[in-house]
This record gives sequence, C-alpha cells and structure tokens, in this order.
Amino acid sequence: MVAYALALLAALMMAAGPVAAQSILRDAETEALLNDMAAPLIEASELEPGNVDIVLINDPSINAFVAGGQVVYVHAGLLNAAETANEVQGVIAHELGHITAGHVVRFGERTSSAQGITLLSLLLGVGAALAGAGDAAIGAVLAGQQAALGSFLAFNRNQEAATDLAGARYLSGAGISGRGSLTFFERLRNLEIRRGFSQADEAAYGRTHPLAGDRLQTLRDLYEADPAWDAPDDPDLQERFLRVRSKLYGYLAEPHRTLNLYPDTDTSVPARYARAYAFHKDAQMDRALAETEALLAMEPDNPYFLEVEGQILLESGRPEDALVPLRRATEITLNHPLIAGIFGHALIATEDQKNFAEAERVLRAAVARDRFNPFAWYQLGVVYAARGDIPRARLASAEQQVMSRRYPEALRNAQAAEAGLPVGSTDWIRAQDVALQARSELERIRDAR
Repeated sequence: MVAYALALLAALMMAAGPVAAQSILRDAETEALLNDMAAPLIEASELEPGNVDIVLINDPSINAFVAGGQVVYVHAGLLNAAETANEVQGVIAHELGHITAGHVVRFGERTSSAQGITLLSLLLGVGAALAGAGDAAIGAVLAGQQAALGSFLAFNRNQEAATDLAGARYLSGAGISGRGSLTFFERLRNLEIRRGFSQADEAAYGRTHPLAGDRLQTLRDLYEADPAWDAPDDPDLQERFLRVRSKLYGYLAEPHRTLNLYPDTDTSVPARYARAYAFHKDAQMDRALAETEALLAMEPDNPYFLEVEGQILLESGRPEDALVPLRRATEITLNHPLIAGIFGHALIATEDQKNFAEAERVLRAAVARDRFNPFAWYQLGVVYAARGDIPRARLASAEQQVMSRRYPEALRNAQAAEAGLPVGSTDWIRAQDVALQARSELERIRDAR
C-alpha cells in the first residue's frame, strides 16, 4: 500500500484551478474499489472505460465533482458519510452525467472568469459553495451583474436536474438499484434542514444546486419504477467498501477518535484495519502489528494486509523485516505500481547496496505503469544518485518536480539530464518532454499575470 501511509501519501497537486489546493490520496486498494464500482456505470454511459478516472481528494466535506476532462473527483468526506457502496455508485453515476453532457465546457462558455475554475458538484452546496462556482458568483455580485448571476445559477440548477436523470439512466443500464442514491439524498436533505434551509426559502433560488428535497421528489418515482429497484447490493463490493472506509478513517482521523469508533471489542476486519492505522499514527507499533497479524491470520494472501504490515515495519525502522510482506504483496498484485513503490522504498531503506539493483527494477516498472507517482520517482532518483548516475537522478527529480508544480526546478533538472544522457535514448527523449512541459507551464503562468 502506498496510500495512506504517512511517508507515502502522494500530495500530488493538480494544475486545474481549485483542485490544485487539495491533495490527492493514492491507495491501491481504494483505487481498485472505486474503479470496480464505476466500471458498469461507465459502460452504461458509453464513455471509454480506459479514459475515465476516479480520483480521491483529501477533503473532509461531503462532495464530488468534475473539473475538466473525464475525471470524477470524490472527497474523502463523501466516503466517510456514505454507508454503502451503492450510495457511492449513485454519486459516481451523477458525475458521469456531467461528463457526458459536457457541462464543464459549457460552464466555461458562460462565465467570463472561468480560467480553470469549473467545479460542478453533485451535492447541492452542502459544505459551502464550491470554489469555482463560488468565485464566479461572487465576482458577478461585486461587479453588480445580478442578471448575469441569475443566468449562471439557473443554468447550473438546470444542469443538476438533467444530470440527476442521466445518473438514473446509468444506474438502470448497469442493473444497479437507485435505493442508495435516494438514501444518500435523504441524508443530505436532513443536513439541509439542520442548517435551516427549506423549499420556501428565497435562498433556494440563489444556490447553484436544487435542494435535496426537490431532487428526491423527482427521482423517487423514477427509481422505484425501474426494473433494477429490487436488485440486491453486491455483497463483495459492500465488504470492500466497509474496509476501505475504515482504513481511510483510521488514516485521516485523530487516533483517539478512531479508537472510540472502533473499540477493541470489535474484532471485524474493518475495525482491525482502522485500529492498525490509529495505533501506527500513535506510535504504538506493537499494537498496530498485532492488528495486522490478526488480519493476516484471517486472510494470509491479502496483498493489502501484507502491504500495511510491511509499511508499519518499514516505518518502525525495520526495513529488512518489511521486505517479506512487501515482496509478497508486490507479487500477488503483479507489481502494482503503488505497492511496488513502497517495496522499492523498503529495499533502499535497508542501506544494503545488494538490494539497490532490485529496487531500481521495481521502481522503474512502477513509474512505467504509473508516471503520476512522485514518491516512486523520488526513490528512483535516490538509487540513481547512489550509483553515480547523476543525469538519470536529475531526470527523476524533474519528473517529481513537474508534478509538484515546481516548474523552474523541473526545467533546470530536465535540461541538465538531457545534456548528460545518451542522445536519442528513451530517457533523453523523456527529458526533452519534461523540459517542454515545464517551460510551457512557466509561460502560461507568466502570460496569466
């Protein structure tokens, strides 16, 4: 697991406006779950499966959005608030509707200040007006353009209503019940009521999304009449969801909160998963390892249990001991790039030069399959520097820096790498590409000033 580990969390900053202020959580198990939940919905939407990404954002608010391209961003707070995988599938179906309708592009066409600020969310503004929509609305008010503001809000409300219907079609086409979607909206409506909103509120006309009650009224008859209404939830997806949700909670929450929610008397897999992270964060390594050993006693070949045990051993200063579970996890997952990344880190952390050749093979394979893995690039740079291959070490640094939006450093390192690499080699060509990307971003930033 490369994911929620303190040392391995990828704080990958995206270039698109509001998303750039939030970090992305990378985890092999979580990404596999989200992809499997989304796959039948993507097929029903007739989007190309390989072109749609589901990305987890480190944000506690209950939200999901699209912001350009075929990417659905899901907040960690949404997973924590949901009780079933079916509820999350309802969210994903809705967001796919925004993508197929081209709402992000159309939003950009209707706002004069839409330089990359295009957040269109599922959730009716619970937790605040989204960054892009809020900025556009505030800008219109400050300029005294009430007419423009009214047009924008009406347009966004129409989008949400149309996208609700599109999401319902995709759920139906995938044979997935809309029960979870209704349950989730009901929970949101209760939030609205506690916050003092009502359908009669004039404020309802000044919000970018319809109230949850309006949407429930529209969707209930549609879902209940659908042949998929009585379709049972997938028990495997539900079990995986409960594990991922507890794992995420254990990583993000304060340890005492996790231990209150998942007391020692709860011996379920999700509870042990959450406690393993809580004890790890609280530097109670023996207790953390006791939880992972209990998990592995139940499922000895679960790669994600092996991964978290290896991670705890590694971060406890026992990299040699971490090699066994991490190597096994890497083998079982056929060299999953995120898991391979932490395995490569453990090989380097042994400080045994005999392990560095294996670390290079593992890390090169990892970044070849997933270039957006800054931690793996950093570790690969360590290997290159240790053997005196400075041009490739600088290329690895440039790869990491361009993802972190550190464009001046990325450009310098890419140019230095290009100068020292064999002309025409794969790495030489890649150094040119990274330099071009960094230079283009610097020019874009300069022109925007």
